[in-house]
Amino acid sequence: MSNTNYQHISDTDLLGRFNNDKNKEWLGILLERYTLLLLGVCMKYLKNEEDSKDAVQQIFLKALNELEKYSVTYPKSWLYKVACNHCLMKLRDEKQVVSLTEHSVYIEESGDIEAIQSKEINLILLESCLAELNIEQQTCITLFYLKKSSYQEITQKTGYTILQVKSNIQNGKRNLKLLIAKKRSQLND
Repeated sequence: MSNTNYQHISDTDLLGRFNNDKNKEWLGILLERYTLLLLGVCMKYLKNEEDSKDAVQQIFLKALNELEKYSVTYPKSWLYKVACNHCLMKLRDEKQVVSLTEHSVYIEESGDIEAIQSKEINLILLESCLAELNIEQQTCITLFYLKKSSYQEITQKTGYTILQVKSNIQNGKRNLKLLIAKKRSQLND
């Protein structure tokens, strides 16, 4: 099966086809779609191309096994979470090895790694959840908080009324909080 022949099939449909006939080629097509995303996530955490490529392969193997056992509704988000968890576990394992050394410099730096990891997780969660908002909320939140645009500037750029802009920002913030809380609880499970 060539992936180009199946671009019109949604992720959900690919999972449905796999669940119906257990043909792993459907999962292969699905995973191939997210190779670059997973490589990017791994590079962000591991900072090494070869380690990241290895991690993507390990994530694929885990995904193939897990997708046979569990029902996944949002494969992109699920794969993203698997990649983050895999990289964090790899970094934790490396930190434990480093912290076992007698050098206090490494031990002190390991505390910084946890703070950096926490910040990275927050940014990744925010980015991921922002992408799940409807386009109006996503646009208004991005323009207001990330681009520092005023309500008036947002109305000029989008054509929304001031009330729509305020509503989209307020509802978007609320939805972001809910999505982030949900993903955090999934990460902790």
